[in-house]
Formats: sequence, structure tokens, C-alpha cells
Amino acid sequence: MPEFVSRLERFDLVDSTQAIVRGWLDDGSDEVCVAVADAQRDGRGRLDRIWQDRPGSSLLVSVGFRPRGLSAEQAWRLPAIASIALLGAATSLLGPTADRLALKWPNDIIAVHHERLRKVAGVLTETSLEGDRLSTAVVGVGVNVDWAKGDYPRELADSMWSLSEASGRRRIDRDALLAAWLERLGPLYEQLQSGQFDGLRWADAQITTGSAVVVETSAGTISGTAVGIDRDGGALLVRTGPGQPLRTIAVGDVVRCVVADAASVV
Repeated sequence: MPEFVSRLERFDLVDSTQAIVRGWLDDGSDEVCVAVADAQRDGRGRLDRIWQDRPGSSLLVSVGFRPRGLSAEQAWRLPAIASIALLGAATSLLGPTADRLALKWPNDIIAVHHERLRKVAGVLTETSLEGDRLSTAVVGVGVNVDWAKGDYPRELADSMWSLSEASGRRRIDRDALLAAWLERLGPLYEQLQSGQFDGLRWADAQITTGSAVVVETSAGTISGTAVGIDRDGGALLVRTGPGQPLRTIAVGDVVRCVVADAASVV
């Protein structure tokens, strides 16, 4: 167990690893606490979407933090470092001929397979505040590790992928992926605690920059070209047409992204 982790427990089947870790934090557990499950009954993704998994085929993990000095406006940096660490960990376990992995704003891990973008992993964060500062945060990660493409749910078959498929059907060990992720997450979290965040690294990993996108937001759908990321605020910057001012999207989901000849509905 990494030195920065105070508690790590594994479960066969749970309702949600997020709920387990939230309960630990509410009961006074020290950070950083980690719950890992083989399967979930009530897994959730961003925007309250259902996260589907097959027992033993995914890495399902939630991590609980008690950040020091992190403001509500900086809360997005926690899932950002989680996604940076996960991208590095996953890439390190794939072979040299594997599909390219990247981030799709804000923190989905996608694979570029035969000029199509397919979702491999998602990151979900739940926070609680004391005034304008974070008191606790739970970051959940779901990674499709060893799903075979013939087993994907029909409604997700065109947009879903796994690390095993991305590597040419090589077996990817979930424990090795977890260890590689936590190994990278620890130093990034320590830097964040000391006021350091590499926004350029996170922005550079985004495949959305320079791409035609369709973004779902609470206020409706926005279409345009993603011209970059606000590295201070974490927002996606979109230009909806020639001569139009930049739109700053703080919360949303990129449901379509066209990169050169690659298209995605993830």
C-alpha cells in the first residue's frame, strides 16, 4: 500500500464505492482512504449517469481526501490530477502498438481506435465544503480494463472500449493498474496540497483542444470549436462561430468530438 494511503479495503460487491468512502470520511477516517470493488449495484458516472460494469472486468475505486487549503473554485483540480495519474498509469501498462490514450474534457480517458474515439474510463468527484474551502472530497474512477468488445452493452457498443482491447487483447492486470495509478497520484496530491498544480500538463493531455465539439450543459447544447482550456479555472473554451466571442463552459459533457477524421459520441 502506498505510503500516502492510510486505509485500503477491497470488496466483492457493493452498492457504490463512493458511498463507502463517503461514510468513512463522515465517520472521521483519516485521508487518504481507498475502496476497491469487483462490481457495483449502483455505480454512477458524471451527470448522474449509470456506470455499467461486468464483475471482475473493471477497476472500480473511490479515494477519500481531506484537502488542506483548497478552495471551492479549485475543487476541479482533484479530479484533474486523478485523470492525469490514471492516463499515465494506463499508458504505462499498454504495449508499444496500443491505441493512443488521451483525455476528453474534463477527465474522461479515451482511446483513439481506427480513427474513432472510444471511452475507456471516467472520473467522478463529490465534495463537501466548510465555508468556501473543501473539507472532504471523494474521487471515484471506473476503468474498463478487460471487457471484450463482444460483451459491451448494445447501447454503448459504438462508444465504449477497454484497455485490453486498446492493447490488442493483451491481459491488463487490475491490481497493477491500481498500484500504478496510486503511485502517480500520491506525488500529484502532495503538490496540490502545497499549492502547486500543473495546469499545462492537464491541458496538453486534452484531445478536445482544436476539435469540433458538441457540449451538453445545464443551459442547453453548445456546438463549436474547442480552442483550449482555462488552466486557472478548468473551463473548456469554445468558439461557436467566426468572429464569435469565446464561450467559457465550467460544467458540461462533450458528447461529440471530431478530431481530424476521428469522430466520437462518448
